[in-house]
Amino acid sequence: MSSRAGGRQSMSELKLRRLIEHNQRLREDLARPRVRVSEASASLIRYCKTTKDHLVPSVWGPVGRAEDPYGQQTTGKCCTVQ
Repeated sequence: MSSRAGGRQSMSELKLRRLIEHNQRLREDLARPRVRVSEASASLIRYCKTTKDHLVPSVWGPVGRAEDPYGQQTTGKCCTVQ
């Protein structure tokens, strides 16, 4: 009989520990800083409108060689090894 009571006690302790851990995770999630969707969307739209994307010339126009970060950079050397 005593082993059964011990089994029940350990099972209830296990359940209690799981609930405490779950409660702690929920508290951490609640403490996480939040941003409203409307603010995040406005920020994303503002970034996309103001940041020039050189890979989309149809929207931003052709890019000069000096401005193109993806183009071949001139380093002043006459030869390159490929």
